[in-house]
Amino acid sequence: MNHALEAAKFNQDVPRTNWHDETLWFVRNKRDAAVKAVPEWEQLRELASQIKANVLANLDEYLIAFEEKATRNGICVHWAKDAAEHNRIVLGILQAKGVKRMAKSKSMLTEECHLNQFLAQNGIQVVDTDLGERVVQFANQPPSHIVLPAIHMKKEEIGELFYEKLGTEKGASDPKYLTEAARQHLREVFLQNKIALTGVNFAIAETGGFVVCTNEGNADMGAHIADVHIASMGIEKIIPKQEHLGVFLRLLARSATGQAITTYTSHFFKPKKGGEIHVILVDNGRSELLGRAAFRKSLYCIRCGACMNTCPVYRRSGGHSYGYAVPGPIGSILSPNVDMREYASLPFASTLCGSCTDVCPVKIDIHQQLYKWRQVIAREGLLPASKRLGMKVLGKIFANPALYRMAGKVGRGTLRFAPEFLVNHPLNVWAKNRQMPEPPKESFREWYLRNRRQQ
Repeated sequence: MNHALEAAKFNQDVPRTNWHDETLWFVRNKRDAAVKAVPEWEQLRELASQIKANVLANLDEYLIAFEEKATRNGICVHWAKDAAEHNRIVLGILQAKGVKRMAKSKSMLTEECHLNQFLAQNGIQVVDTDLGERVVQFANQPPSHIVLPAIHMKKEEIGELFYEKLGTEKGASDPKYLTEAARQHLREVFLQNKIALTGVNFAIAETGGFVVCTNEGNADMGAHIADVHIASMGIEKIIPKQEHLGVFLRLLARSATGQAITTYTSHFFKPKKGGEIHVILVDNGRSELLGRAAFRKSLYCIRCGACMNTCPVYRRSGGHSYGYAVPGPIGSILSPNVDMREYASLPFASTLCGSCTDVCPVKIDIHQQLYKWRQVIAREGLLPASKRLGMKVLGKIFANPALYRMAGKVGRGTLRFAPEFLVNHPLNVWAKNRQMPEPPKESFREWYLRNRRQQ
C-alpha cells in the first residue's frame, strides 16, 4: 500500500477533508481542556509510563500470574501466538456451543486479526454492537479511527445507510433518531445472543480480572446477557496491580474524548453462575516488537487515539489511507513490525512535528520512533527508487561544499528568473498545494562572509 496515493484519494473531496480535519481538532481541544483540569497530569503520565516499563520488563511473569489468578477465578485462559490461532480459538468456542451468531463489542485486536471476515467464511454472523462499528460494518468498511470508527462519514450518509439496512425514513439525518433506530435493532441481537465477545482495556495480574471501558454499555449488555463471554486481549494490556488501574483510567478517557472517565468501566473477575468467560491472550507480533529496543515503547499504547486527533497528516488523509487496523502515528510504528515491505510508506506519513508525542498519555516517543523506522526502511532498501536516487544525489551535493554552493545559486536563480511552468509542474511536489516562496538574493554563507568583512 502507498499512503500518499490513498491520502490523495481522500483529499479529492475537499469539503470532507476540511470537515474531518476540523472535527478531530475539536476533539483535540476537548482533550486539552480536560487535561488542564488535572494539576497532576504530567505526574500521571510519568507514573503510567513507568508502570508500562515495568510491565514490559517482566511481561512473562505478569502474564503467568494473570493466568493463574484468572484460572483460579473460574476463567478459561487461552494463548494465541498469532491472528490465525486467535481466530481458530474463537471459532472453536462458537462451534462447541452450536452458535451461528455472535455479538461483538468494539475490539481493535479483532480488527487486527480480521476476525469478522474469518468467522463469516465459516458460517458465523458477527454483529458489531458499538454504534460506530455497526455503521462501518453496514458500509462494508473497516474503522477509520480506533475510538471514533465512523468519523469519516457524515450523518446524511449514515441516514441513507440506515434507510437501506434498517428501513428508517429516507433522508433522515437526525442523530437521535438514527441512534434510537440502531438501539432497537441491536436490542434484539442482545436478547437472543448466546455468546458475546469484547476487547480488554486492562488486565490485572494481581487479581486475574480485566476491565472493559465503553461509552455505550454495549459490552456490558452483550457480556451479561450471553451465557459465554469471550475477551480478546493483546498481551501488552496487562498491568501489575489493582491500584495501578486508577492511573490509567484517569488518563484514558481524557486523552481520547475529553471526558473525565468513560461512561461504563466494567470489571470482570469470574463467570456468572452457569456461565463461562474465555480470555484469549494474543501475541501476534508483540514479542517481536518487544525485542526491537528502539520501538519497544510503542507497546505502552493504551489505544486512546490522541495521537490521531492531533496529527496534521492523519486529520487530512483519513484513517483508511493507512491500510492497517490501527491508523495514524501509533499505527505507523506498529504496522512495519507486522510487514515492513507492505507498510514501508507509513513512517513517512508524518511531519515529525512531535505533537503526537506531546499528547501521548503514556509518554511514547512516537515521532522519534517514526524517524527511526525511516532509517530501518532505508537500510532495508525499501524506499521507492526515485527517493533512493534523490537521496544519493543530495548526499553527494551535501558532502561537497563547492557543489552545494553551486546548487544553491542554480536553485535561487531558477526560482527568480525561470518561467512559471518550469517551477510549478507535477514533478515539484512542494508546489502542488503551496505557493513557492520568494528566493533569497544570497545564501546565508554569502551574507555572513560579507557582513564579517564589514566589522
